[in-house]
Amino acid sequence: MATRTIRIRRARTNNLKALDVDVPRGRLVVFAGVSGSGKSSLVFDTIAAEAGHQLNETFPPFTRNRLPRRPRPEADEISGLSPVVVIDQRRIGGNARSTVGTITGTWTYLRLLYSRAGTPHVGESNRFSFNDPAGMCTTCSGLGQVVVSAVDRFLDLDRSLEEGAILLPGFGNGGYWYSKYADIGTFDVRTPLRDWTEDERRALLYGGEHAARLGTRPAADYEGIVERFERIYLHTSDNLSESKQETIARFTRSQQCPECHGDRLNEPARTATVLGHTIGELARMEITELAGLVERVTDPAVAPVVAALRDRLAAMITIGLGYLHLGRATTSLSGGESQRIKTVKHLGSSLTEMLYVFDEPTVGLHPHDVASMTALLLRLRDQGNTVLVVEHDPAVMAIADQIVEIGPGAGGDGGELVFQGTFDQLKTARTATSAALATRRPARTRRREATGAITVRDATRNNLKNLTVDIPAGVFTVLTGVAGSGKSSLAAELVAQHGAILIDQRPVSANRRSTPITYTGIAPPIRRLFARRSGLPAGWFSANSEGACPGCRGLGVIHTDLAFMEGQETVCETCQGRRFTAEVLRHRVNGLSIADIDELTIGEALGRLPDDGIAAALGWLDRVGLGYLRLGQPLTTLSGGESQRLKIAKELRDATEPALYVLDEPTTGLHLRDTAGLLDVLDRLVDRGHTVVVIEHDVDVIRHADWMIDLGPGPGAHGGQILYQGPVADIAGTATADALLAT
Repeated sequence: MATRTIRIRRARTNNLKALDVDVPRGRLVVFAGVSGSGKSSLVFDTIAAEAGHQLNETFPPFTRNRLPRRPRPEADEISGLSPVVVIDQRRIGGNARSTVGTITGTWTYLRLLYSRAGTPHVGESNRFSFNDPAGMCTTCSGLGQVVVSAVDRFLDLDRSLEEGAILLPGFGNGGYWYSKYADIGTFDVRTPLRDWTEDERRALLYGGEHAARLGTRPAADYEGIVERFERIYLHTSDNLSESKQETIARFTRSQQCPECHGDRLNEPARTATVLGHTIGELARMEITELAGLVERVTDPAVAPVVAALRDRLAAMITIGLGYLHLGRATTSLSGGESQRIKTVKHLGSSLTEMLYVFDEPTVGLHPHDVASMTALLLRLRDQGNTVLVVEHDPAVMAIADQIVEIGPGAGGDGGELVFQGTFDQLKTARTATSAALATRRPARTRRREATGAITVRDATRNNLKNLTVDIPAGVFTVLTGVAGSGKSSLAAELVAQHGAILIDQRPVSANRRSTPITYTGIAPPIRRLFARRSGLPAGWFSANSEGACPGCRGLGVIHTDLAFMEGQETVCETCQGRRFTAEVLRHRVNGLSIADIDELTIGEALGRLPDDGIAAALGWLDRVGLGYLRLGQPLTTLSGGESQRLKIAKELRDATEPALYVLDEPTTGLHLRDTAGLLDVLDRLVDRGHTVVVIEHDVDVIRHADWMIDLGPGPGAHGGQILYQGPVADIAGTATADALLAT
């Protein structure tokens, strides 16, 4: 008889302290605990990692070598596992060619439908693929957008040429191309461009017929600024340097392709219709509307295609994504939307006894929408699967069969099993989560007064209904509304129109060598601290320099290539993985060798490394709730919420002039207890004269705001309107108002 528990003994991954736990199979189990307590180490780095590793081992070496590498967790025993499906918050990657339709497979069914039932008949399904030369628009290469010069950004009309009126790199006074305009005798280099005639300005920019109309004509081979810029930056096959990419981002904009008008397809594919609609029109329909249209296709020849398409669309509606459209770029999806998109393919699966692992599935969901996600989790469980969820939302805990809390604290103070039982039992337990459940942050009673207004004008991005709205300056404003109501679109307009600093959840670094030490720049002060105490040169305390172990060259491990088998990493026998020579390791600061520094948490380092520069750099990380991170932890392992808080800390440290900050759900990954610390940090930004605008569903954050703007009433085409703007205490009659009253 199959075991009914996942049995774990002496798990030691990351901060887990020889943890023993039996997790029931065939149940919905929520793992809770303060941020950094070790719950992700248990669920993802232990249970899911071992399940994935064992599954990979069943494949032949040739196949195994091409699968993702999963390091085995440290534990004495892990048994009772099933094949695992991990549905995390990582944003769906892809490029500009990846859409909701392509990532979910629905576009494949639509292409097949149009190739069989479309009139006029165009050909095979690849003729409706914008990723295939047979179907793509040749003008935009299937992207639906073209890059054009943002000519309005090229010139500062209040300056003369001599003063640097041409803002493009290399075109200003002293630049490589400056003489091509200033030294030809056609233009007055000392007069501000605002005082030039319209013909003179157009001649400078475009040359050609405009230059021909001037009294002093430039030479026949004269090249206007726009033409020269596009030739150098846009019409080149060279690999673009980072500086060129930055210039293109600054001085160009994307606009709809003039040929296909955003459909991405060539003319034959754009003319075929089903039920009087082109495939491009269907790609722009909300999924809810599209599902209704598909029901009307009755041709028996395509009945299997219609059935498969209908099921996939229904699954997307079930998980609350009916407001999206198939043409939406995946790069524009939030972390929560990405996670729900990934679940679509599993809803119709007939597999049972699977192990599903979710990372905060309610991220990005308004309290009004959480019920759709909890219904999905229960549905997966009821199909005979085990569902493990890392979650802070009480609504998810409430429907769980069992809750496992890891703690009691973060980092070195966590890694222990502090509670296992039902939600009702948790309420009476003495843990960080039970205490947080019993505490509610009161609404702000004393609002800060705005110092002005920042106006977003005529916003029509995505579903916004031509909005003009004032954002109060110098205070804390929260944007609220159901998922898909237009919050992110309004925030994007704020960034676009006013150059706001966006602090999002995208990864801080893609380099595994990046750590809190490198990010904060404290490596040199640490080396200097050891140098002062030891009398050795600071370079000896760098694993890339004189002090590195000669056996492993400062890596701590030896990598052995085993050809078609998985490569093997073994601990260096010379230094035992400590990366430095014995002479270097002999020297200590407060009992710590240089090799011990990576294992310190930020909180521990603040108490044990006596250096003002180190304390100043790490202090901000501790204040945003990241004191549990190890100094040597790769930044690639951080969650979206942790990455965002790392960026907040950097802004707190570096910001001098008052700025406008936009944050996207900063409570992601935060335990209920830690929200207060985050709000204190955001208050610090406001107290320094900054303006803070936050997209958030957390009711504690909403209550803490000075001002709120609630969008809706529904998602997609049913949203995009401002339902309320003003003090939080006065909102009534909206889904957000109901959520505030209910908690």
